[in-house]
Amino acid sequence: MNDSRSAAPTAAVGVPEAVAALDGTGHDGTGHGGPGRGGPGRGDARRTTLGPVALVVAGGLSVQFGAAVAVLLMPRAGALGVVTLRLAAAALVLLVVCRPSLRGHSRADWGTVLAFGVAMGAMNTLFYQAADRIPLGAAVTLEVLGPLVLSVVASRRLLNLVWAGLALCGVVLLSGMGPSLFGQGREAGAGFDGLDPVGAAYALAAGAMWAAYIVFSARTGRRFPQADGLALALAVAAVLSLPLGVMESGSKLLVPSTLGLGAAVALLSSVLPYTLELMALRRLPAPTFAVLMSLEPAIAAMAGFLILDQALSTTDALAIALVVGASMGAVRATARRGRMEKGTSRGRRPVRGNREGH
Repeated sequence: MNDSRSAAPTAAVGVPEAVAALDGTGHDGTGHGGPGRGGPGRGDARRTTLGPVALVVAGGLSVQFGAAVAVLLMPRAGALGVVTLRLAAAALVLLVVCRPSLRGHSRADWGTVLAFGVAMGAMNTLFYQAADRIPLGAAVTLEVLGPLVLSVVASRRLLNLVWAGLALCGVVLLSGMGPSLFGQGREAGAGFDGLDPVGAAYALAAGAMWAAYIVFSARTGRRFPQADGLALALAVAAVLSLPLGVMESGSKLLVPSTLGLGAAVALLSSVLPYTLELMALRRLPAPTFAVLMSLEPAIAAMAGFLILDQALSTTDALAIALVVGASMGAVRATARRGRMEKGTSRGRRPVRGNREGH
C-alpha cells in the first residue's frame, strides 16, 4: 500500500480507517509486520487467523448495528443531526486519544487531510440520507458499488468486468425491476421492492464518496503517523457537518437522551470498529480483510431485520448475495494480480501464502 491505486482494492469494500492508520505505523498494510514474525506452525497459524477474523466480523456487526441505532435516532434528531452527533463524538474521542500534532506539516499535508475530511463528511451525510428513505440493507448494498467500481478500475482486468456485471444484476433485482423468483410476487412496500429513487440516488452518491474516501485515506496514512490524520479528518468532517445538523435539528441535539444515543452511534459505527479493525490488520492479510468486509451488505440486512423490522424477500436476499459475491471476487482477483506483479518485478514467481521473510 504505497500508493492510492494499490490501497483502493485492498480496502475496497471495507471501512479503510484502519488501513490508513497502519500506513503510518511501520507496518506494510498487508496485515503482516506485527508480533510473531517467526512463522507459527499450521495449527498455531489457524488459531492466529481465527482471532483477527472474529475481530473483523465483530467490527462489521458494530458498524451496521450502529447504523440501525442511527436510523432509530433520526425521528429525534433528523438524518443531518445524527451525522453531526456521530462525527463530533468520534472526532472528540480520537483527538483525545491520538493528540495529533498540528506542527511540522506541509500545505500539501493539510490539503490531503482536508480532502479526506470532506469525503468522510459527504459519505456519512449522503448515506444517512439514504438510510432515512430506504432499508438499511439496500442502502449499504448500493453504497458498496462505489468501492467495487474503484476496485474494478484499479485492477484493469477483464475478469473484474464479470464481477461488475454480477453486481449490476444484483442491483437490478434489488430495484424491483428484475423478475420475481419461483413465481413469487412481491407486494408493494414489502421487502426492498419499490425503493425510493431519491434514497437510492443518495446511496449511490455515498458510494462515490466512499471511493474518494478510500483514495484519500491511503494518502493521509502516508503523510500522518498513526491515526493522527484520521483524527484530524474526522474533526474537519464534524466541523463541516455542524451547520447542517444545527439547521435541521437545532436544540434537539442538546437533549441528554439524544446526545447519549448519538455517542452510542459514534462508538458503534466509528470508534469500536476502527479499534477492532486496526487490531485485526496487524495479524491478517489485507486482501482477506477486504473479502470479509464484503459481507457488510448482508450484515446490514440482518441488522435492519432485527432492529428495524425490515424484511427480506427471496429476491432481495439473492440481490444482496450477488453484490457480496461480486465484491469478494473483485477483491480476490485484484489481490492475486498484485501478488503476481510483485513477484514479476522481483524477477521470480509470486509466492503463495506468507510474504517473503516470514
